[in-house]
Parts: sequence; structure tokens; C-alpha cells
Amino acid sequence: MGDPIRVLVVDRHELFRRGVIRALQDRKDLEVVGEADRGARALGLARELMPDVVLVDLDLHDDDGLQFIRSVRGHLPYVRVLALSIAEEDAVVFEAVKAGASGCVLKNAPAGQLVEAIQQAARGEAVLSGTLAFRMLEELAKEMLGPGTRRPARTEREVLTPRESEILRLVCRGLTNREIGDRLGISAYTVRNHLRNVLQKLHVRNRAQAAAWAVRGQLLER
Repeated sequence: MGDPIRVLVVDRHELFRRGVIRALQDRKDLEVVGEADRGARALGLARELMPDVVLVDLDLHDDDGLQFIRSVRGHLPYVRVLALSIAEEDAVVFEAVKAGASGCVLKNAPAGQLVEAIQQAARGEAVLSGTLAFRMLEELAKEMLGPGTRRPARTEREVLTPRESEILRLVCRGLTNREIGDRLGISAYTVRNHLRNVLQKLHVRNRAQAAAWAVRGQLLER
């Protein structure tokens, strides 16, 4: 087992912070390295303690949770941030992700779900529901391609092989190369080669742009 994931908990409510810490403290793969109730103090602690993941309440004392996320990602880009929210409202979660959060966890989520979300964030993965991930890609397509950009022509869609289309769909659902390989029974190296072909065929630079093309061209179903 490697080093434990270092976690900083930032929430305005002491009882909730204490509950989160108790839920995590007995796990050998996680280590709570600090806590704070305000964004300014939390940013200083993050610089000092160098956590892997910061759990942050979007409703901080005298602070804007979104601005705190931007500050952490701007000053400490290696730190992943998970937003904590009392309700999974698409608009709120979407703004948190745009600010730099890896995703959002409901404050009434089971401890196991919170742990899994922390592990995902530490691996650099998005922590989003399938529906919300699809909406994020739709917005990404609009921002990257612009409202006047044409959708991929049918001939462009048809250049992808069935396997390449299958892999692109899984990319759009936020899966890593290893997870895609496990699901399809192929190696991560093979997945990477397929994705390289997809990028070349669609004339895009990275997997995010390929996913945006897929959503913009209505190649995927919700």
C-alpha cells in the first residue's frame, strides 16, 4: 500500500467537520491532516500541509466557496478539490466544477461514498453523476466549438470504427484508459492507441475535444 491520501476538511459547521473526520480517521488509506472553517485560513493550511484532496463546503463563513476553489487550484494546482453541498443542484455543481473542483459530494452521502469520491479525486478523476457529466460535456462543446460551429458531418462520424466509437462513449462518461480497458477486456495501451486514432480522424488535439465533438454531433445518448 502506498502513502495515505492526505485530506484537508473545510466546512463552516464544526459538528459536520467532526463527523467527516471521524468517518475518515480509522482508514489506513486516508489521513486527515487539518481542518478549517474559513477559506482564508484553509488556503494557508493547504500551503503548509500540502494535502492531496481538500473537501470544501460551498457555503463558507464570509467566504465564497467558488472563489476558494479557484484560489486553491490557482496557487496549488496539484491539490484536488471536492465540493460539499447540501443539494445536488446542477447549476451549483456545474459552477464548482468550472471553478476547478473535481466534483461534488452531498453532505448527507454515506461515508463509503465520500471515501470513494476522495479516492477518485486523488487519482485525478472526475466525481460526477452520468447525467451531470453529460451536461458538462454539452457546455464544453459550446465553449470550445462556439454556437455557430457546424456539427460533424455524417461522413465524419462514420470514419470511426465500432470499437473507436465505443471507446469514445466511455471517454465521455469520464472513464480512464485503464477503466475502459477493464470494461472492454483490452489493455490500457490498446485503449490509448484507439484514442490516438480517434483524435487523428476527428482532427482534434485531446480527449476532451473528442468528447465535445461527440456531444455536439449528437453521437451519444444520455
